[in-house]
Amino acid sequence: MADQCCASACGSETTLNDARWRRVLWIALGLNAAMFIVEGVAGYFAGSRALQADALDFLGDAANYAISLSVAGMALAWRAKTAMVKGITILSFGLGVLVWAIWGLFHGSNPAPYAMSAVGTLALVVNFGVALMLYRYRTGDANMRSVWICSRNDAINNCLVIGAGAAVLWTGSGLPDLIVALVMAILGISGGWQIIRQARLELANDNVVLEAAG
Repeated sequence: MADQCCASACGSETTLNDARWRRVLWIALGLNAAMFIVEGVAGYFAGSRALQADALDFLGDAANYAISLSVAGMALAWRAKTAMVKGITILSFGLGVLVWAIWGLFHGSNPAPYAMSAVGTLALVVNFGVALMLYRYRTGDANMRSVWICSRNDAINNCLVIGAGAAVLWTGSGLPDLIVALVMAILGISGGWQIIRQARLELANDNVVLEAAG
């Protein structure tokens, strides 16, 4: 998931001082937030766990961009607390998608393949557009490069969703949708947990510094 590679990539104050970089992040934030809603609603009505899992990925990206733009320059404790909320949210959504995917394995699933492929294609276009905007920063510092890599990898995830839709149509089974959803949900849970652990460590280290200073 993007959270694993963007958690530190979006936090460089030096990078965020670049006006063009900030503008790209604002555009990326808007697009990812919109696609979270679109895919979440479409996934619900299409009965597709894979679309809902991909919506979770968009949520994680949007949260990263929002935190980068809102808390840069603030004290470490505030940045860590905000990251903690983000990690808990992503972890919760990941667990929800995982439970629903497992439910589908036992009770059957009949997602709408055309909706899966159509919405997956829209998500691919959005992620490809974000990747193009970030392409100029691919050879910049590690922060810029890793954000671009995240967007590129998100586009690959969208291809998995499109492929799952085609597989559902070809086989007449909802199993491909469930498999993709399980994989993406597990990645979301892992990414959310890593963010929570890092935030707890940062808060603990900040408290040690404050106690030493006192």
